[in-house]
Parts: sequence; structure tokens; C-alpha cells
Amino acid sequence: MSNPCRIIGVLDNGVDGLTPHALTHIEAADLVIGGARALELVAARLAPHAERRDLTGRLNEVPEWIRAARAAGRRTVVLATGDPLCHGIAGFLQARLCIEACEVLPNVSTVQIACARLGLPWQDMKILSIHRRDAGEWHEGAGPEHGLYEIVRAAHRHDRLAVFTSPDNTPDRIARMLVAEGLDDQFRLAVAERLLRPDENIVTGCTVLEAADRRFAEPNVLLLWRNEPRPRAVSFGLADETYKQREPLKGLITKREVRAVSLARMQLRTDSIVWDIGAGSGAVGLEAARLCPGGHVYAIEKNAEDAAIARDNRRRLRAYNYTLAHGKAPQGLDAWPDPDAVFIGGSGGELDELIRICLRRLKPNGWLVMNFVTFENLATAIDALKASGAAWDVTQLQAARSQPILHMHRLAAENPVWIVAAQRGAEHEQPA
Repeated sequence: MSNPCRIIGVLDNGVDGLTPHALTHIEAADLVIGGARALELVAARLAPHAERRDLTGRLNEVPEWIRAARAAGRRTVVLATGDPLCHGIAGFLQARLCIEACEVLPNVSTVQIACARLGLPWQDMKILSIHRRDAGEWHEGAGPEHGLYEIVRAAHRHDRLAVFTSPDNTPDRIARMLVAEGLDDQFRLAVAERLLRPDENIVTGCTVLEAADRRFAEPNVLLLWRNEPRPRAVSFGLADETYKQREPLKGLITKREVRAVSLARMQLRTDSIVWDIGAGSGAVGLEAARLCPGGHVYAIEKNAEDAAIARDNRRRLRAYNYTLAHGKAPQGLDAWPDPDAVFIGGSGGELDELIRICLRRLKPNGWLVMNFVTFENLATAIDALKASGAAWDVTQLQAARSQPILHMHRLAAENPVWIVAAQRGAEHEQPA
């Protein structure tokens, strides 16, 4: 396609950091689009007739500006920062224009420069951007709706991170988030301030805890790396003793054997959205969170003491993708995203209504799994499933564990549990 829009990466050293090829396109442009800082950096090399257009606060208008300019035969340049395809404007524009309408001329990324200043290899870094609207302060248990959630996810899943910050979402805010998540002692950090400007500064030797109370010069890039590689965590089949439980023990935990079968019946994927209703100590939901590192678990527990225990288990297991509400379902479920799987471990007397809600909200091919130890709740569930036209089955599971007796061992039976697994009936299934 002729006359493509050139998307050119510019750094704070201005034209000194441009290739002759990129500079030629800037000098010949009829329309130059960019932020105020970028336009100022190249102003001396623009043609007298060139129109400058500031995109600040008008990003959504830029694709139409480009279409109109190309239709009129005008040579158009968009100024980006560093590499326009690394959390830059190029991806945004190419998603709204055909790829052939744009030619990208990248510069060095500011992440590359920051790593070069510190001598840090960056090929295995997870690169993220929070250069968006004010995300607000992080709070423990926040979900994917929070603007810093991807940073939390990455901090749990990667050993090295590079973050493009913003005037609102600053390094100190990210440091406070790491402190809140109990990760501050696991990471070292560096902040590259005002790269390629006369007052460039690289902040090192600052702990995460110290950074939480410190302000950094804008613009900057934040680098995080672990003191030691992440431990290899067990994802499935955790021992019951792993979880803190109510004292004295009252059985408010789904035992390992039942937990394993229930999780298997939920058909979880790495990115599943899971509901855990009647969380108790949190065992099922927290293990589901470990099995779904790219997904999220939303849990609810009506008992305040048990909810506190589940939160403590979340902290101890470092389950970043687990949000717990203290309340009685179905209150609050309408605010949760539709689930791929639902586990009901306790219903608070609202079982019939919960089953109807969960079947209605399940995504196509999703599973509802319930555990029962009483005839009455099992009968209520089966009646509700029949009335909803669901496809369902019941498994009775009874396990026995070895126990010492004198110098020998015997088997001691655990309570039998009915595991009910259900899906919406074919007549209620929505197209995938």
C-alpha cells in the first residue's frame, strides 16, 4: 500500500537518537502527530508547511486523522516513545487501521536503556505498562478490575519485571502494593529516572520498603528482580495440614481426597474464572487459584471467623488471584464475572436459589460442583437440578486413612461425601 503512515520512535535525546532514514520521513512530513514533548523534540527539523497535531487526550481520534491525511495524499508521521510496538501506540493504531497502512520505525526501548545502565540482561524480563488512568492504591484481595492487578500477577509468576510507570501509577505505589502482598522482601528494585535527559538518574540500593515512601522523578522505568528464584510450588493435592482451620476443628475443610475429585470434576483451565460459595477455610478455592494462574477465584463465606481464616490462608499460600467476600450468598454474586466453574461447599439455607443462579450464570460448558454430607441437602440439590433441566450425576466418595495403633496401623474411615456435578441442559446452553 502506498503512502503509509510512519510511526517513529523518539527518545528524550530527540533528533540525535534518530536514524537518517527516520529523520528523512520527519523532515518530509505534511502532518506530524505526537505528544507535546515529542513534537517539541523534533520541531526544529519539521518542514515549514508541516502541520503539528497534539494527541494528548485525543488518542481515539488519531486513526481517523491518519485515514483522512492518507486519503488526501498527505505524508503522515506519528511520533511514539522508544519502540512503538513495546506497549506503545503502534499496536493501538494497527488494530484500527490495516497493518499495511503503517510502517513502524522503532527506536531503542527505554527498558533496554535502563537495563543497559545497570548491566541487567533483559531477554527474560516480563515487560508491563501501567501508563494509563489512575489505578488507585492497591488493597489486599483486589481482583482483575484493579489497574495494578497485572503487576501483582507478574510478580508472583516471574523473576524479573520491567514496568513503564505513569505520573499516577508510580514506583512508590507499586512498592506499597508489594508490601501489602508480602513480596517486599523477595525483590530488589531500581528506578531509571529521566533517561537521556541532562538530569538522568538511576536509583539503586533502595529496598522495596524504602521505595514505598519515596517519590521518583518523572518519567521513569521501574525494574524489579528477585533475590532468589521462585520456589517450585505444589499446585494440586495439598495436605489438609497446609491450611489453617478453625480451632477446635469442626470439619470446615474439604478433605484432600474429596478436594481432589471435586477439583477434577470442575474441569479447570489455566485461565478459568471460579466461584467458591461457602468457602470455609478456603481450601478448594485456594487450590483452584493455584491451578488457574491466569484466572481468578471469587469466594464468599458468611462466618466472620472462617472468612478471617480463609484470608490468612490466602496470605500464607500467596494466592494473588483469590478474592474473598464476607457475606451470605447469593448476595454479591451479581458483581462477579460469569464463571467457568462453581463450587458450592456451603449454602446457608439458600441452596435451591444458588443452584438456579449458578446454572444461569455458568459460561458454556461450565461445571457446577457441590459437596453434601446430609440426605436433605442432597435431595434439595437433585430436585433443583431436575427443575432446571440440568445434566447431572452423583458420586459417593468415602476414604479411609491409616492411623497408628500401638506398634501397628489400622484404617479409620472419613465421613462419606456426595459429590454432585452438573451442567446446564442442552436446551439452556448458549452458543459458544
